[in-house]
Amino acid sequence: MRKLLLAIIVCGLSTSSLSADDWPQWMGPERDGVWRETGIVEAIPASGLPVKWRVPIAGGYSGPAVAAGRVYVTDFKMQSGTLLNNPGSRNELSGNERIWCLDANDGTLVWKYEYDCPYRLSYAVGPRATPTIADGRVYALGAMGNLTCLNAADGAVLWGHDLAQEYSVEVPIWGFCGHPLVDGDTVYCLVGGDGSVAVAFDAATGKEKWRALSAKEPGYCPPTMIEAGGTRQLLIWHPESINSLNPQTGEVYWSIPLEPNYGMSIMAPQISGGYLFASGIGDVGALLRLDRNKPAADVVWRSDATTGVHCANSTPLIHEGTIYGCECKGGQLRGVDLLTGKRLWETLAPTSGTRRPASHGTAFLVRHDERYFLFSETGDLILANLTPEAYEEIGRFHVLDPTSESFGRAVVWSHPAFANRCVFARNDKELVCVSLSADE
Repeated sequence: MRKLLLAIIVCGLSTSSLSADDWPQWMGPERDGVWRETGIVEAIPASGLPVKWRVPIAGGYSGPAVAAGRVYVTDFKMQSGTLLNNPGSRNELSGNERIWCLDANDGTLVWKYEYDCPYRLSYAVGPRATPTIADGRVYALGAMGNLTCLNAADGAVLWGHDLAQEYSVEVPIWGFCGHPLVDGDTVYCLVGGDGSVAVAFDAATGKEKWRALSAKEPGYCPPTMIEAGGTRQLLIWHPESINSLNPQTGEVYWSIPLEPNYGMSIMAPQISGGYLFASGIGDVGALLRLDRNKPAADVVWRSDATTGVHCANSTPLIHEGTIYGCECKGGQLRGVDLLTGKRLWETLAPTSGTRRPASHGTAFLVRHDERYFLFSETGDLILANLTPEAYEEIGRFHVLDPTSESFGRAVVWSHPAFANRCVFARNDKELVCVSLSADE
């Protein structure tokens, strides 16, 4: 009996030590860009990292999601047309959007769902929004506004909406981008239209619960849930203002103007302590102070051409009073003092890797303990220290090649997933799994 108990204890400890974290949605389990898994490499060896598998896929900016040993990713299989990445005009293509479910261990296909989806977009490479996995369901939002809920086990369709058609919305020039947010029994989506910029659906049935807000354009910012002033608040940033809503009813708690150029409200507002930061193209940014006692906010500072960081493709992270984010105008990764907006340092090394400013130079940031993993638009995974004093690169590994184009340079603009002690990254040709386990 003593030996049996010992075996059970050892087995339990072994199982616990080998447990792996999921990355079931954009920016991770908490949507905060923090990877909490243990047993991760402390450095990237000169010999490189082990590539576990590579699987062919087609075009897309959407990142992968990982849950319960499976990887979910969306793409666009073009059938006819010529892809032209012109930021000011729409590209007309025919093809299918596809939702893939793969085994996380070896990349083998579990199931695939696809549907006909003609594109009329600028930068019409493929879907933008990362799938959200919750309660055994997959929520996927396509670039033209097809919201689909599937059974995660077998890919069976549970419900769906054509958001553009049902809400009489013109598809934004850069497509539907707001990653669906599932919170409890509700899925929140950025839609658009008169009185329906934000729409809440029953997560199980797809039935509309409420709709709220009007704006000329919906923008591209994903819904964000915060808790402040003793109240849960749903944040919706459309191109005219940041708005706090009652998640149950859509009632507006507060609204503060914040108007980026070209309707490009993109990054998810980031909360740090009692403050909230958001910014966008056109030297537009603001730090808000959240009221401690009720849902309300006021402006601490607004940025200009010499202060703050103005983010677009990637959402910044805030840690211990410093904002780390990529400047849309020049592509620099910057460290910025949260309370004043003062710029502390900047570098192009982890974004475009060039010496000259590169418009919308991009790196996707994920914090792990006190270090950061950055995935650059050049396809490199970088391990670095980010502090108020400096950017310190520890090492890097080339994961995949940039296959898209923007402003005359090759880029990969897709947020990777970190799960199972691995990084999962994609371009327009393949999905790659690279081990980050300290044991390999």
